Amino acid sequence: MLRFQHEINNWEVNQVASTVLVTGGTGFIGSHTTVALQKAGYRVVILDNLHNSHAYVVDNIAKITGVRPAFVQGDVRDPQVLASTFRQYTPDAVLHFAGMKAVGESTALPLVYYDNNVHGSVTMLQAMQAANVRTFVFSSSATVYGDPQQLPIPESHRREATNPYGHTKLVVEDVLANLWESEPGWRIARLRYFNPVGAHPSGLIGEAPQGIPNNLMPYVAQVAVGQRDKVRVFGNDYDTPDGTGVRDYIHVMDLAEGHVRALEYCRDCDSSELLTVNLGTGQGNSVLEMIRAFEQASSRPIPYEIVDRRPGDIAACWADTQLAEKTLGCRATRTIQDMCDDAWRWQTSRVE
Repeated sequence: MLRFQHEINNWEVNQVASTVLVTGGTGFIGSHTTVALQKAGYRVVILDNLHNSHAYVVDNIAKITGVRPAFVQGDVRDPQVLASTFRQYTPDAVLHFAGMKAVGESTALPLVYYDNNVHGSVTMLQAMQAANVRTFVFSSSATVYGDPQQLPIPESHRREATNPYGHTKLVVEDVLANLWESEPGWRIARLRYFNPVGAHPSGLIGEAPQGIPNNLMPYVAQVAVGQRDKVRVFGNDYDTPDGTGVRDYIHVMDLAEGHVRALEYCRDCDSSELLTVNLGTGQGNSVLEMIRAFEQASSRPIPYEIVDRRPGDIAACWADTQLAEKTLGCRATRTIQDMCDDAWRWQTSRVE
């Protein structure tokens, strides 16, 4: 930790005259992307309602980068908050992470998901329209592919969401396509990413869901630290090598850096752009493989039990990453063990 603090003190920000609004910027992916943006020299304004995140994240981002992002506590569904934020900070682009993201929860609360994810996105786009800001990077998801007909999954794969969460992403993707077709000048990136895990190597920011985690890695981490008694594995009868679900797990910092590349791609375009690209590693790992990797990272056994499948889950899903590599020069470099090591460092060092 002392070595890392020394690196922080000697870190210099490149001077790039660009301000970026990051919605959901105190959340898991948004906070890591804020770190990557500041490292690349961008000035960042975070807008977050703290529904599933914490205000201390802003302080920890400042500790990591040496630069404190501006912070506005507010909701993307509030037009007055958005108008005020655009007037005060005059951002050049928006990276949109604000929304709800749990597959199982979305099947129980579909109206809540449509309100947050679709209504929130449309309200943001209207605010951008009014402020004459036309660069937008959207946090989409591999769930828009539904139950994949081929692996790895290319961007040309047909879309068919199997749950309300995935459908909200699909709807917003269509809204963005319609907007781009109807109004010249928009530069839009729709980033379909797979399963972000891990944490910043400093241990200062990571995934900190409120309540019971909906995603595998924070649940496993809480079991390893003794906060929960065992991991629930949703199904072991899938057509996969060990019967458990297989996913493309990508380190959150690889994902964050992919967002910076996408923003730069849009920023450097000579004209309108609608980019749709997968962000993943191009390979899959099962739930049990992830549990074993976390056992190695934590040097502790991770007890688990097999329970029924969740509605809307699929057997296997991993990305075709060729387009990301060709278009953005973007390739994931961190390993499964890196993901588990960093997540464990975050879990054991966090103080709330």
